[in-house]
Parts: sequence; C-alpha cells; structure tokens
Amino acid sequence: MTTIEHREIKGITLKNILVTVLSTISIVMSVMTTYFQLKSDIKDVRSTQEIQSRVNEIRLKVLEGQVAILQQDVNKLKDNKKR
Repeated sequence: MTTIEHREIKGITLKNILVTVLSTISIVMSVMTTYFQLKSDIKDVRSTQEIQSRVNEIRLKVLEGQVAILQQDVNKLKDNKKR
C-alpha cells in the first residue's frame, strides 16, 4: 500500500463507522416511513374515489328515472292537448 492509502485507512475510526451506519439506518427508516404513509394515503384516496363514483352512479340512475317520468308526463300532456 502507498502512503496515501495508509492515511485514508487511518482516517476511518470506529466512531466514524458507527455514525455512518446509524445515519444510514435513520435515513432508510425515514424513507420507509414516508413510503408506507404515502401508500396508506393513496389507498384512502382510492377508497374515497370509489365511494364517490358509486354515489354518482346512484345519483345518475335516480336522475335518469326522474327524466323518464317527466318525459311520460310531457307525452301525456301532449296527448291531452291534441284531444
């Protein structure tokens, strides 16, 4: 080994290794926590969207039914007006 390699190796201490490992663990835990929180939030949003979609479908069916009834009433009024 050259003298530069010895100097680089001498700079590595147990304290530096420990700080590096603990920092890496902290970063990984933060990233994983954020990932799982975002995953949970996305699941909640998806569930809310599905519920809203179902509600909108029901509203649309009700409105279609009301339009059909109104159309029948209009047709009856037209028939009565012709007579």
